[in-house]
Amino acid sequence: MTTSPLAVVLLSGGLDSTTVAAIARDRGYRLLALTVDYNQRHRIELAHAARVAADMGAERHVTLPLDLRAFGGSALTDDIDVPKDGVQPGIPVTYVPARNTVFLSLALAWAEAAGATDLFIGVNALDYSGYPDCRPDFIRAFEDMAAQATKAGVEGSRFTVHTPLIDMSKAEIVQEAARLGVDLGTTWSCYDPTPDNRHCGECDSCRLRHKGFEEAGLPDPTVYA
Repeated sequence: MTTSPLAVVLLSGGLDSTTVAAIARDRGYRLLALTVDYNQRHRIELAHAARVAADMGAERHVTLPLDLRAFGGSALTDDIDVPKDGVQPGIPVTYVPARNTVFLSLALAWAEAAGATDLFIGVNALDYSGYPDCRPDFIRAFEDMAAQATKAGVEGSRFTVHTPLIDMSKAEIVQEAARLGVDLGTTWSCYDPTPDNRHCGECDSCRLRHKGFEEAGLPDPTVYA
């Protein structure tokens, strides 16, 4: 009997990563879900990630503590205001230095330990905030690095970083999630939650989320302040 392959899915509890987990499951992968608790401003997403991992039937869900507030340098990990004036050109202050490089490296370590060669991440190069580590060139470079940096790689295994959302609009991501039966009401996107745990409705992430539902022609289940 053939066993379905394992994949490590980076799961933040957001719309994109949840949709990616559903895609990986739909493609026949067994899921190892990795959430990084980097002491982010919006730590409420950790509870959402746990719920999503359970809903997706992940074989294991690891929430790994890694306090990036020790470095700072981002509105998500430092005492810097989250922008509320709309998505602007350039790289915003919500960019966390090298975050996807760090997170993918952790996913790679778990994949190698578990005997998996497939990693899934919800990066998007179309409707996003301009982060450099969401581009196809970065993903290809990471795969090349993984081939050189791991025992499995030098022994001939090839790690694949799957980015099924990379060329999708936010509306297309919402539609794909709906097709796969994902309850997006369980996901969290806001970078600056209100004290009563509602989406602020004004940060880049909230704006992109709402725009996605609106353009997809589907009701937005999010509770915004």
